[in-house]
Amino acid sequence: MKTKSGFVGSGQALQRAIELNEVAVANNLAAFEWGRHAAHQMSALEALTSPSQVIEFKKRTSIDDLIAHRIGFLTDYQNKEYAKAYEDFVLTVKTKESLLGQTTLTETVAKQLFKLMAYKDEYEVARLHTDKQFLERVKTQFEGDFKVFYHLAPPLCANRNEKGQLIKQKMSRYMLFAFKALSKLKFLRGTSLDLFGRTEERQTERALIQEYKDTVQELLVSLNAQNHSMAVNVAKVPEQIKGFGHVKERHIEAAMIQWQNTLDLFRKSI
Repeated sequence: MKTKSGFVGSGQALQRAIELNEVAVANNLAAFEWGRHAAHQMSALEALTSPSQVIEFKKRTSIDDLIAHRIGFLTDYQNKEYAKAYEDFVLTVKTKESLLGQTTLTETVAKQLFKLMAYKDEYEVARLHTDKQFLERVKTQFEGDFKVFYHLAPPLCANRNEKGQLIKQKMSRYMLFAFKALSKLKFLRGTSLDLFGRTEERQTERALIQEYKDTVQELLVSLNAQNHSMAVNVAKVPEQIKGFGHVKERHIEAAMIQWQNTLDLFRKSI
């Protein structure tokens, strides 16, 4: 850069001029330095600024794909009949909501009904721990001669603390053999022979499924364009239910209060 006298200014002089100008000093100094690097080491600059990996945005899953994925999961979770009951109910919602040109309620019910129906009981824990993909992931994360132990709180035999909450205990790595046997007994789930299903937690989980279905059926009877958003608010309440044992129990209690409040608002809109 030439000054009025015709001489070329030094780098220090240009930096001083930027500082004296007092306009976006930090940004202009940084731009000046990047410019110098670009003039003398363009290849190195390009290497620094080029992305290390290509980011691909995942296409939003369609409702049909969303439902199909959950049907497949519930088939493995229990059986085809169990998955078919889920599918039929969700399609009933889809048919009714399509009259309004909407899909939000269907998507919400598809997610939340699945969540309630796929509650993680002893049979499901066993199935997931013996899944080949899970075991392969474990092997890829550790090297050498490692051992796997399990920390569980079986409702039928685990000790409880002073608050009455189940305490997890360390189980032998040979628990995997018990898991393999237990996973094959999932057909007992919900039957009179289901010993695990007699606990209060399991009975509550199964009751929630039917209560949710009854609630959604009530929403469909009076569903219209004006109360559609209220219906969605009611249907999405189960998303707040998280965790296991006493943690899940606490979330269920809070969710039930909101469930009733949002349902009351919907009923008043009719």
